[in-house]
Amino acid sequence: MPYTPSGFFCDRLIRERERRDGEGSVNKPLQFSGQDFNSLKLDCLQKKVLFEDKTFPATVESLGYKELGHKSNKVKNIVWKRPKDICDNPQFIIGGASRTDICQGDLGDCWLLAAIACLTLNDKLLYRVVPQDQSFSDNYAGIFHFQFWRYGDWVDVVVDDRIPTLNDQLVFTKSAERNEFWSVLLEKAYAKLHGSYEALKGGNTAEGMEDFTGGVTEFYEIKEAPKELYKIMKKALERGSLMGCSIDSLVPARLETRTVTGLVKGHAYSVTAVDECKQSIQKESKVRLVRLRNPWGQVEWNGPWSDNSKEWATISKEEKEKLHQQSAEDGEFWMSYNDFMKNYTKIEICNLTPDALDDDKLHKWTVSVNEGCWVKGCSAGGCRNYSDTFWTNPQYRLRLFEEDDETDNSEAACSFVVALMQKNRRKDRKLGANLFTIGFSIYEVPKEMHGNKQHMQKEFFLLNSSKARSKAYINLREVTQRFKLSPGEYVIVPSTYEPHQEGEFLLRVFSEKKNVSEEIENRIEADHPAPAPASAGDETEEDQQFRTIFEKITGDEMEISASELRNVLNSVLAHHKDMGKEGFSLESCRSMIAFMDMDGTGRLHLQEFRQLWNKIKQWQEIFKHYEAEQTGFISSYEMRNAINDAGFRLNNPLYNIITMRYANKNMNIDFDSFVCCLVRLETMFRAFQAFDQDGDGTIRLSVLEWLQLTLYA
Repeated sequence: MPYTPSGFFCDRLIRERERRDGEGSVNKPLQFSGQDFNSLKLDCLQKKVLFEDKTFPATVESLGYKELGHKSNKVKNIVWKRPKDICDNPQFIIGGASRTDICQGDLGDCWLLAAIACLTLNDKLLYRVVPQDQSFSDNYAGIFHFQFWRYGDWVDVVVDDRIPTLNDQLVFTKSAERNEFWSVLLEKAYAKLHGSYEALKGGNTAEGMEDFTGGVTEFYEIKEAPKELYKIMKKALERGSLMGCSIDSLVPARLETRTVTGLVKGHAYSVTAVDECKQSIQKESKVRLVRLRNPWGQVEWNGPWSDNSKEWATISKEEKEKLHQQSAEDGEFWMSYNDFMKNYTKIEICNLTPDALDDDKLHKWTVSVNEGCWVKGCSAGGCRNYSDTFWTNPQYRLRLFEEDDETDNSEAACSFVVALMQKNRRKDRKLGANLFTIGFSIYEVPKEMHGNKQHMQKEFFLLNSSKARSKAYINLREVTQRFKLSPGEYVIVPSTYEPHQEGEFLLRVFSEKKNVSEEIENRIEADHPAPAPASAGDETEEDQQFRTIFEKITGDEMEISASELRNVLNSVLAHHKDMGKEGFSLESCRSMIAFMDMDGTGRLHLQEFRQLWNKIKQWQEIFKHYEAEQTGFISSYEMRNAINDAGFRLNNPLYNIITMRYANKNMNIDFDSFVCCLVRLETMFRAFQAFDQDGDGTIRLSVLEWLQLTLYA
């Protein structure tokens, strides 16, 4: 796979190789910036020095690029200090990690701190992100590390413990315990992951939760929640999912307001249990309950089913023990599901991937993960409104095998969640990158096309409406939605709203039962029989014209070079205005010589030239079919169809390369570039087949063979 300016394809190949080696898993995370924590720490201990991280130095560049950049007055008096220079007896964790260890500083990353606070409720998850074997005393070397989920891979991020301070006070996150630093260093590692502290400004809690768990978050507006929300919540908790909820406030979230019922608007709560119990007064009556926790550790609901409410007298002692009901001002309380639905306005569920927990008792999701990219002019087709280009977006075939266990006597269906995440937009903010507006559509594949892995063409989408789709196109890092469809085969088409927007994405499908999703990639092959030699007696008027021009240019040699070929072709093209306004370039003619040069002389004789001309005429008809209103160009999006008509089946990465190589700035391709591309394709296919003696689709080349092949093609 060749190097390309966008770097999409090389990066993708490297990641695939890493996965084959087991890299990027929970047990074998990738080393961010190539830094190995253990070897770096050992080296510092042996040299008796404290670690200084050159990849995230104690400089303004690590603080930010705009509000915290060189021109900002905010950074002038900031001094980077190690914990031992800030306080006496610094500790990594004091008495276990808890919500009080996270206090916001002068950075708008409350979304991240809220996610960290939720993480403290699950020790198993927390101590995977925050490895416990770290200390400011035992083998202290000024180096720490943390682990995050990043676009499908787990990464280990190393940092030194130099922290921004102002007047001996921490500038950003701090703990209620002045000498506790795990949350401070976790924030620094997360800032390093995204390029700077300023890159963390603004976000939502779900983004942090996913990066700490590898999970996927569903958002629900309570007023628009599905009828089965109770079951969804119950199943989510059984699977070990993390769940939060909130009450919208008309005032800014920082001005949290307490209601008469004890609930706080503009504040995040954790949902810790969903259950139901029998009431002894009405023996057949069951009440659905939800248990919530206020991260403050106090201030609770005082309505029905609160700690000391009369409702608890209506159930048996056994029911109370089952629910672990307690009367304590600890921030945790029960309320009825109906009251929950009346009072709360939003709920978010972070469903964990199968690798998030290793407790076999939990019911886990099946997940399939696909990486992809939108490339301008080729596979960035925009939404369904742009029918001419929508079909060129990456396509993913989804096969749902088994219906859910509980169908409520209704038609068999499979529950699943689709999550489309755009990558690296936060990290690239300093370069002016903003979040794209993204979404996806799902189409049912007709039974007669099951198992056919060909890319769906434009006609399919013109004739078929989507079976399901994301609720809206929105500029979030990730768009997620839950669906329930019959077992079968479907096509998911992820896209930006507008065409021509270039970026990378991650598409994940979570289901309760087995599913398989994979990118639809055409089998790479060519169908082009070698041109038959023309007989001497069937010369047409055009052939005679060629012979006359050919003899005039070549003289007695009857062979032409690339520059002479250019003169011949452009002389003929002068009589065919529809075949190109500018004629053929010298580079194209050199490629044509290599294409038809069977004896390796670097020149063409008349017979080879005539065969070449027949090829050009075939390609001319294809070009004219897709030419846009006799402009002399075809759209780079139509290039897919044109290449297919010429007898080549390629995949998305190859179409992307062709677009970058042959399209102009307006994403159009002229006839010269079109012919040059097809000549190069046929030459490379022919060369490959010559080397592939056993026909297994793989060849082995020496450096010399590789260079000879690619330099002359």
